[in-house]
Amino acid sequence: MPSFDERVAEHWPAMRPTEQRVARFFKEHRNEVLVSSAAALAAKAGTSDATIVRTAKALGYQGLDDLRRGLVAEIDQPSPADRLTRILGRVGSDLENALAVTLDIHAQSLEGVRRSVTPELFARAVKAFIDAPRVFVFGIGPSSALAQYLSIQLNRFGIEAASLTNTGLLFADDLNRIRAKDLVVMLAYGRVYVELDVLLDEIRHRKAASMLLTDMLADSVGHRVQLLLPVPRGHADMLSMHTATLGLIEALLVGIATKAPKRALDSLADLNQMRTRLTGAAMTLGLPEK
Repeated sequence: MPSFDERVAEHWPAMRPTEQRVARFFKEHRNEVLVSSAAALAAKAGTSDATIVRTAKALGYQGLDDLRRGLVAEIDQPSPADRLTRILGRVGSDLENALAVTLDIHAQSLEGVRRSVTPELFARAVKAFIDAPRVFVFGIGPSSALAQYLSIQLNRFGIEAASLTNTGLLFADDLNRIRAKDLVVMLAYGRVYVELDVLLDEIRHRKAASMLLTDMLADSVGHRVQLLLPVPRGHADMLSMHTATLGLIEALLVGIATKAPKRALDSLADLNQMRTRLTGAAMTLGLPEK
């Protein structure tokens, strides 16, 4: 069966302008389509519920419920157990093979970053960090550790930063910290969680800058961010691996130090002094030698 995006591409030329507008709304608000009634979608899209249903049929679905089933099927992803089973099927029982397969996946992911993040895009990303009055790094689940790591390292390099890793109601407190011109860096993959969707709305509302590191969300939310850095995480049907994300983070940190060396070195010198006061012994913490 054709995907939703394939249906839009196929039927777009024959659709009426109002149907095209609603189809674009479906594309940009897939999560809302899954949970909202035709009337609620019509109110948000500025049209009638009849047009909502007619657009679903114009895309080749039997109706709105059929459209929802198609979207659910597209976002249904293998469970962690399924992913592990698949990678174990490839590895077998050989530990040497386990090491080789895993390192191959990491190497392919890093090579993917090299191809997808052009020098021009990388330079824009580094400048966004340096120009921002503050940086917030969003990541939930396993990505929360990477968000915390990036925020710690940015602070060491003289850039005020904090991580946004709460979920549910506590995430409202995170959102309330964002101000105009702050840079919000999002580590998000696979699907648009409600926290990410609300965060994107707040970034726009609060006039903050935005950067997204992702593997699969370029089509669904790429238009809602200022900078999008493609980061592959290995094979889509196997365990998600974060080497490429970490590699890009480390490259961004080196880029920041390269463009603002005094700021980074002065901040690290201050950190060394505080460490010395805390331990009573001289501490050394600096940038890697070039």
